[in-house]
Amino acid sequence: MADLKFYDVILKPVVTEKSMNAMAEKKYTFLVQKTATKGQIKDAVEKMFEGTKVEKVNTANYEGKTKRRGKSVGKTSDYKKAIVKLNQDSKDIDFFQGM
Repeated sequence: MADLKFYDVILKPVVTEKSMNAMAEKKYTFLVQKTATKGQIKDAVEKMFEGTKVEKVNTANYEGKTKRRGKSVGKTSDYKKAIVKLNQDSKDIDFFQGM
């Protein structure tokens, strides 16, 4: 298994109505690398966003959906989602402010 750097672990934030409502509880949602562990996700968030302290990380693996266009059948890619809960005394992630 290749060694993942902290900037390779987090792919992009998830910006949905449900994830925006969870920010009131200091929960942030990201799409992450399929092979990333909870420890690697925690380290990546703490290094990428200064002043944050991660309390808990929840992950979920999703299989891609089967899509069809005419006769040809294909599948969207699999992905992994991480919900990161920050400590109460932790600084908020500035990236999500103003959304």
